[in-house]
Amino acid sequence: MGSTIKPYQIAIPDSSIENLRAKLSLTTFPGPTSFSNDWNYGASLDDIKRLVEFWRDKYDWRKAEAELNKLPQFTTTVSVDGHEDALGIHFVHQESPKPKSIPLLFCHGWAGSFLEVTKILPLLTDSDGDEPTFHVVAPSLPNCGFSQRTSKPGFGIPQYAEVCHKLMLQLGYNKYVTQGGDWGFLITRAMGLFYPDHVLASHLNFILSLPPSPFSTPLLVLQYLSGRYTAHEKAGLARTQRFRAEGSGYHQLQSTRPHTVGFALADSPAALLAWLREKLRAWTDAYAWADAELLTWVGVYRFSAAGADASVRLYYEIVHGDAPMERFLRWNAGVPLGLSYFPRDVVVLPSSWGRTLGPVVFERRHTEGGHFAAYEKPRALVSDLRDTVRNAGVALKL
Repeated sequence: MGSTIKPYQIAIPDSSIENLRAKLSLTTFPGPTSFSNDWNYGASLDDIKRLVEFWRDKYDWRKAEAELNKLPQFTTTVSVDGHEDALGIHFVHQESPKPKSIPLLFCHGWAGSFLEVTKILPLLTDSDGDEPTFHVVAPSLPNCGFSQRTSKPGFGIPQYAEVCHKLMLQLGYNKYVTQGGDWGFLITRAMGLFYPDHVLASHLNFILSLPPSPFSTPLLVLQYLSGRYTAHEKAGLARTQRFRAEGSGYHQLQSTRPHTVGFALADSPAALLAWLREKLRAWTDAYAWADAELLTWVGVYRFSAAGADASVRLYYEIVHGDAPMERFLRWNAGVPLGLSYFPRDVVVLPSSWGRTLGPVVFERRHTEGGHFAAYEKPRALVSDLRDTVRNAGVALKL
């Protein structure tokens, strides 16, 4: 490992935990109405009250911290052209004991974190037979988890891709595969565009594409106008349209005024909880969050090295930066793709749209699962990833 790479253990100061409990005890809740628990209006008052009480009186961060510290965690510094000379990056790095294992960069999104890799880690690094195994690298993205806050405007998708690529090179992985959803979709797409000689294949579980165009994809326009889609594809389009009409207000706020909502996320643990809880409910497929499990997820944001406010800034940079998102939605012939569609994700497009991204070597539409596929359906995601690297012939390219 490189000289800047150091083992890491999470150790939140007692004063930070005491401050959290003090703030929770001073929470001012919204006044009740007859519809305070209608999730169509946002987070449920009774649900957030119950979780705040549990967080304040019963939740044990030290127990969660001890479990997280069983993960092989490290920190390093990465230089980012035009931005940072030595940006601190936290990451999980689990090497497989199996020979000929494939280096894998796992890239989380929002409202997730490196926690999304925890359930698939043992499945990826070992196998009973001759299935592909992986050396797994799962960073906390800049401004997230226990990685450092960035210091200049304009730190967008290209810079996140640069960080992830340079991290893999530091670890000695010159060639690797990627897996991503949400931000991870855009970041790993950018890695395939900027570093095609290094990215051997990319598996995606959140698929965006350019809309059908009469000029570039006339057959997709005809398909759309005629409605020639499967029942699952029609349901996916309907869910996508509902999300854009009723569920994307957070995106508008975070991509236009991230610092304004940042005051609430940084200062109020109840506000942070409500902001994330609503997404963790709406974006999953009826996933049964245990209270402690959910609060650990929120706790990674609360105790983030960069501060919870920093986590939403990438939305602004995606919309306003020098690299428009459309750049990463165009055809890229250089990287084989595996595409997994989960029905309760927030955007679920027809398969024919996903095939405009590049050479698809694997594709599956699942009947269960949502936005956080690695966490909700770990075995399904791992199976899809293995099929992708097999079909792409990755083992022969290492």
